[in-house]
Amino acid sequence: MAKKIEGYIKLQIKAGQATPAPPIGPALGQKGVNIMEFCKAFNAATQEKMGLVVPVVITVFGDKSFSFVTKSPPAPVLLLQAAKVEKGAADPLREKVGKVTWEQCLEIGRTKMEDLNANTAESAARMIAGTARSMGLTVEGAPA
Repeated sequence: MAKKIEGYIKLQIKAGQATPAPPIGPALGQKGVNIMEFCKAFNAATQEKMGLVVPVVITVFGDKSFSFVTKSPPAPVLLLQAAKVEKGAADPLREKVGKVTWEQCLEIGRTKMEDLNANTAESAARMIAGTARSMGLTVEGAPA
């Protein structure tokens, strides 16, 4: 028989750097989950993405055990990394802080394909390009 699900916890944590400190500790502590066990499992699972922010959905069961699913890093994090800038523009209509190419948008779109509601890599890249524009990044070579 399947375990009874007590709840879900959604967090965004830097890959390979989960610690019992806030926000992880309090969120897991409220549900009665073993915090150190989660931190060790998460850090081991996300070692290859070290430094990127990774969204995670933790399923907590009635017996205080858990399972988790990691998602792909958020599009703005990947875009900032591709453009080699610290942060997006405060006013993206008037201020441009960097550039990304259409090929970079395609690559990020392929990476995020499972988390987007896009049918093709092209449509995923268009979504990523829209995100880039709203951050104050210029997209070079984008199809019309």
